[in-house]
Amino acid sequence: MSRVAKDPIQLPNGVEVKLVGSDLTVKGGKGTLALSLSEGIEISQDDNVLSLSYANASQGAMAGTTRALVNNMVKGVSEGWEKKLLLNGVGYRAKVTGDVVNLTVGLSHPVDYQLPEGISAESPSPTEVILRGIDKHAVGQAAAKLRSFRPPEPYKGKGIRYADEVIHRKEAKKK
Repeated sequence: MSRVAKDPIQLPNGVEVKLVGSDLTVKGGKGTLALSLSEGIEISQDDNVLSLSYANASQGAMAGTTRALVNNMVKGVSEGWEKKLLLNGVGYRAKVTGDVVNLTVGLSHPVDYQLPEGISAESPSPTEVILRGIDKHAVGQAAAKLRSFRPPEPYKGKGIRYADEVIHRKEAKKK
């Protein structure tokens, strides 16, 4: 049996889980998320604890993945997800207006990125962008898209990087 799928999921107060057929809906204070379960994977609820079970050993990996997805949904609707990006470089700055992030990152034109539905952004300083949302995948995808406009380079470290990312610096070529 999958070790990840064995671990039960604790539901915080205010989080409701509904299972209709193979469709799972998680509702909490921040919003609602839905997931369609794979065949052979079943979820049972006892008070505030969710448990996964599956029919045969070949579904163990999918059961572990499903457990992780459901756990991310529960955390998302109760606490939310956050990703912080840092801009490093002379003249690199970000500005958030509504649901558009405007980046000036050394290109010949400013970059305007329209945030996807359900994702919000704020810029506490010109070199920081914080993305928030209830869907972990959507928050990570938006952060990756912003980072892709100017990924960090290894010589001076200029570019857009995640706050917890470490850039391995290279030594410059010597004459």
